[in-house]
Amino acid sequence: MIHLIVGNTGSGKTTYAKELKAKTNGVIFSIDTWNKTLFLADKKPTDGLDWFLERIERAETLILGLVSQLQDSKTDAILDLGLSKFEHREKFRNFAAEHNYELQMHFLDISKETRLQRVMQRNTEKGETFAFEVTQENFDFMESWFEKPTDAELTGARVIR
Repeated sequence: MIHLIVGNTGSGKTTYAKELKAKTNGVIFSIDTWNKTLFLADKKPTDGLDWFLERIERAETLILGLVSQLQDSKTDAILDLGLSKFEHREKFRNFAAEHNYELQMHFLDISKETRLQRVMQRNTEKGETFAFEVTQENFDFMESWFEKPTDAELTGARVIR
């Protein structure tokens, strides 16, 4: 089973993924961890969104190979990859369909106010789910970047409010 964890910044995707891991004994792929570990040390102040998107695409190529291995060994893959855009989610739905893998979407539909409070608290506490600081500007950008899943996408999905 492939689990797609979808939600805007601060919705609790990483926390939810960890809870799902405990229930399924799956393996979590969190793009924030991959970015922090592999790429952020090399980021220049002039590097923007395109810089991140190119590196996310490279990381996802590796992740998909690992997901295939997990599926072959009957181990769940929990994808905490942002999945902010319809096309991005569609990429993983198509991958699952191509390989005849079972897929479950989980949508964390949490209010903007709650998410902002969580992000600011996470920035201050730098606890278990902290990968890097999310500024108010970053949060606001993601509000306009994120595409809420369509009704068709939510058919059969688990929606958490």
